[in-house]
Amino acid sequence: MFIQTESTPNVDSLKFKPGVPVLTNATAEFLTPRDAMASPLASALFRIDGVQSVFFGNDFVTITRDPDANWQLMRPEIYGSIMDFFATGQPVMKVGGDASGVRGDTEILDDDSETVAMIKELLDTRIRPTIQEDGGDIEYRDFVDGIVKVRLQGSCRTCDSSTITLKNGIENMLMHYIPEVQGVEQVLDPHEQVSNDEFKKFERTLEQHELGGT
Repeated sequence: MFIQTESTPNVDSLKFKPGVPVLTNATAEFLTPRDAMASPLASALFRIDGVQSVFFGNDFVTITRDPDANWQLMRPEIYGSIMDFFATGQPVMKVGGDASGVRGDTEILDDDSETVAMIKELLDTRIRPTIQEDGGDIEYRDFVDGIVKVRLQGSCRTCDSSTITLKNGIENMLMHYIPEVQGVEQVLDPHEQVSNDEFKKFERTLEQHELGGT
């Protein structure tokens, strides 16, 4: 097996393409070793020192590292884990296991409004392919009071340019084609929100110390 490696806009994420399908018509993201229990491949990758998160696309795996980890040390282990897994012939997701990480979010449902159906179609056909090229994905969450709620995944989740992607790319396109859309907001999972809140508290503490020292 020849595994191609591609860089992403996020310096802490790399895209690995094994040349075989990974997940069909879905994506899956694993942010903790507990999440990864639903996939033997994700579990194997989380055993590598420095792996922060794992994302599966149709034909690629995106690994996001801890900021202080070294790609040169990690790459051989990542290659080995991916090759060893696909050599077993096992399914990527455990059969009958918890597959809550698998996303089929843009499937148009019978009770979707015409506006929601149009949003899902644009996300799936125009926006998602571009984001997946960068080793990430976008998950539709909701449409409330003119606001489309989405969650960025993979390399896009921790990328410094994610806000620009959200506003200049996704929001502009949806508002251009769908008049009912007034904006786009990113939704954070509970543990991501906690981390974000803790970081803001830390920033405020630093500011207070700096003001006190002047």
